[in-house]
Amino acid sequence: MRSTIFMFFLLSLVFPHCMFHQPLIFVNGDMKLIQETCKNTKYYDLCVSSLKTNATSTKTDTKGLALIMIGVGMANATATSSYLSSQLLSTTPNDPTMKKVLRECADKYGYASNALQDSVQDLATESYDYAYMHVMGASDYPNACRNAFRRYPGLAYPSELARREDGLKHICDVVLGMIDHLGNL
Repeated sequence: MRSTIFMFFLLSLVFPHCMFHQPLIFVNGDMKLIQETCKNTKYYDLCVSSLKTNATSTKTDTKGLALIMIGVGMANATATSSYLSSQLLSTTPNDPTMKKVLRECADKYGYASNALQDSVQDLATESYDYAYMHVMGASDYPNACRNAFRRYPGLAYPSELARREDGLKHICDVVLGMIDHLGNL
């Protein structure tokens, strides 16, 4: 129950327009902190575009920006896990190998979301090394999914899954850059 409330709170910070039926707002306020923070990341454009759609991003500090990006990563991992679960339901019953791999991949993306959630707690206690470790772990779970497909030569790695994998890895890279910056403040 506590984790459900925490998740709702975090998602309401990251996606207030979805949680409270508000229109999507692009923030036009002072973007200086967002731009300075995003300069410390590997994917500046992804960082800025993700943060500027969140109304709270111009009213927070660097740690708050990192938390917003972690929420974006959690949403990505959760959506990918759900996508894989839906693919599992639509897979033909006579393909047990594909079902097994899809189930494993759905679990891996769920673990990625959990690792990102753990990083939120680490940031709250300013345990930046542990936060970094959890985000690195979240970034690596998609590799385990790709490797699951490689174990079965007849299975092709779906292009949609490759796109989602890259998205999560890029988001995690942005968060890692932010955590590095926080550790140096």
